[in-house]
Amino acid sequence: VSKDKENEKGPEVTATEDLMREHGVLRRALLVYTAAATKLHSNPSSIPPDALQKTAKLFRAFGEEYHEKKLEEAYIFPAVKQAGGEVATYPDILVTQHNRGREITDYIINVTKNAKLGANAEDLAKALDAFVLMYRNHAAREDTIIFPAWKQTLTDKQLDEMNDKFEDIEHEQFGEDGFEDAVKQISAIESSLGLADIAQFTAPPPPKVSSS
Repeated sequence: VSKDKENEKGPEVTATEDLMREHGVLRRALLVYTAAATKLHSNPSSIPPDALQKTAKLFRAFGEEYHEKKLEEAYIFPAVKQAGGEVATYPDILVTQHNRGREITDYIINVTKNAKLGANAEDLAKALDAFVLMYRNHAAREDTIIFPAWKQTLTDKQLDEMNDKFEDIEHEQFGEDGFEDAVKQISAIESSLGLADIAQFTAPPPPKVSSS
């Protein structure tokens, strides 16, 4: 990438910032799953299977095959384990959760191949709820414990090298605009399910506290 092109795109994204914004895409996928699970419990026919199919395929390509396998499992978890201490107990659990997530993603992709969810609706809703609960805890621990611990294992020069390496891996996997394309995909899925307008999620005011 030429310096001019780099300047056009703004300041360089650091490796840790890259990891956390990738989590942002995956969290938006989890929000889609939560909204879908709620409707599946009460009105399965209101959820188009292809929207869940697209979400699962995005989670697979961007989350499991790229973010987890190519970055976390290849570089971050081994460095954190080698550094030792209490944080070194996390990677094995996180890999177990990655593997369970892949099983559930397989299930979601298979179930949503059908034109209607029908008899599978309740089981699918439970699987989505369990997946979301696992990954909300998983990503929060990575953001607040694993990524900071990994950053501490690197010198400034090594971190700079990892910035470039992660960018190269992303381009190799997805071409020039991997993150931007993933954001477009999840945005389109949100729009198809009526979830795009963030204003609808503004909390109502809290109830008045009784003075008696």
